[in-house]
Amino acid sequence: MIEVVALHPGDAENAQEGGADRIQLCAWSNGESRSVEPAVVSAVVRAVDLPVRVTLRLSSGFTTSGGEFSRLVGLASNYLALGVEGFSFGFLTADLEIDDDVCLALVREIGDAPWTFDRVFDSALDANRAWRRVRQLPGLDGIHTSGAVRGMDTGFDDLLGMAKSDPTFAAIAIAAAGTRPEHVPWLMRAGITRLHLGAVVRPGGTWTKAHVDSGFVRSWRRLLDDAPASLARASGSAG
Repeated sequence: MIEVVALHPGDAENAQEGGADRIQLCAWSNGESRSVEPAVVSAVVRAVDLPVRVTLRLSSGFTTSGGEFSRLVGLASNYLALGVEGFSFGFLTADLEIDDDVCLALVREIGDAPWTFDRVFDSALDANRAWRRVRQLPGLDGIHTSGAVRGMDTGFDDLLGMAKSDPTFAAIAIAAAGTRPEHVPWLMRAGITRLHLGAVVRPGGTWTKAHVDSGFVRSWRRLLDDAPASLARASGSAG
């Protein structure tokens, strides 16, 4: 599965043309994703035939306040009415533990809609403890993770280690932030078959001056689709 980050309808259309399976819709501010205006959600949902998941986050940091939480609930209701398939969010406590209370409260508000725990997961104090808590949350079907806050460059080995030690984690993990083509065969071998692509499918890797490039997405589509055959050939040669 390939999920592509879109900031507007043009991004979403190019992602679909390139072979993406799902759209992650958000605004981008100071290196972090934010919730978008309902009008943008409406335009993207109408522009593509793909499932659209939208970010639920209004401010920087890992926590949320009571007033802000109420605004998130209102946005979630609006987004659902506009036809989104699900959501992406995640919150930590001040001690960098998974904030079960906030996450559960938001899950109750979105009902049966599926959701992804966003990359806040990688900022938790202990990844294994975070996983044990996150896996209990209802409706969760994915975690955006690179194995470390700074991305795949520092977290790749830890991500592979967690995936190999726990197939359930591998099945729910969505490789994100810094994934490179050479990572894909190793991710697949560890059981991680889903990718979350952001700046890597934008010319120059910029969020402000380039749109999603359908050709870049198509290259990742081919890479991911060809990976099982490549692994089979490698296994055959080894045998």
